[in-house]
Amino acid sequence: MGESTKENLMTASPQGRPGHGLTVALFATCINDTMFPGTPRATVEVLERLGCTVVFPREQTCCGQIFTNTGYFDEAVPSVRTYVKAFGGYDYIVGPSGSCVGAVRDQHPILAQRSGDAGLQREVAQVAPRTLDVSEFIVDVLGVTDVGAYFPHRVTYHPTCHSLRVVKVGDRPYTLLSKVRGLELVELPDARQCCGFGGTFSLKNADVSVAMAADKARNVASTGAEYLVAGDNSCLMNIGGVLSRQNAAVKPIHLIEILAHTEGN
Repeated sequence: MGESTKENLMTASPQGRPGHGLTVALFATCINDTMFPGTPRATVEVLERLGCTVVFPREQTCCGQIFTNTGYFDEAVPSVRTYVKAFGGYDYIVGPSGSCVGAVRDQHPILAQRSGDAGLQREVAQVAPRTLDVSEFIVDVLGVTDVGAYFPHRVTYHPTCHSLRVVKVGDRPYTLLSKVRGLELVELPDARQCCGFGGTFSLKNADVSVAMAADKARNVASTGAEYLVAGDNSCLMNIGGVLSRQNAAVKPIHLIEILAHTEGN
């Protein structure tokens, strides 16, 4: 979105609510829906605070990433069909997961091409680019870096592999965190190093995965942070498991849950 469009959104919105008039479809993702429901709730809270109308298409299911990453390409295609059917009517689809957003944008076009279905290819070409990580949507579409959050704690940020390398969220999460009142952001050593989760990688290569997670947990603990923040609960779960077994005081928390915090809550 160009700068002039961002400016128009800002100036046309009452009470400085840049999302006024925008309807956003929430892509909750499987892991959040089943294990971390506070994350999609926080996403709705922040987007509504910024003036967006948020809807939850009930037809949504898994994005198919687990099938695709394991090599079951044909089995993943029905997930792609379901996704475009659920989200085809929305200008913006926002998800609190760089991993799942990356799967939609990077893998769905490949799967649609492999299917040989020209209609599915056209639908994916329209829907996939409109699927955004929540940090992308807030910064790039709404033109906002300060969401009015308050979180008086010392935190460190882990840039998850898919958000960093596939979605390419860049410094957007850092920018959003830097505007949170009361928050002290400390640098994570070897921040770009994978935590070892990688979905089925952690099952197929458990020993390697555990060693990688232990390295990451050690670096997290060395920062003295109270909270480890990331944009993917799957990675937070993996690192958090090691931290918990080590009785470390660091608590994992999703980026959007920090942004949802305001003074008094």
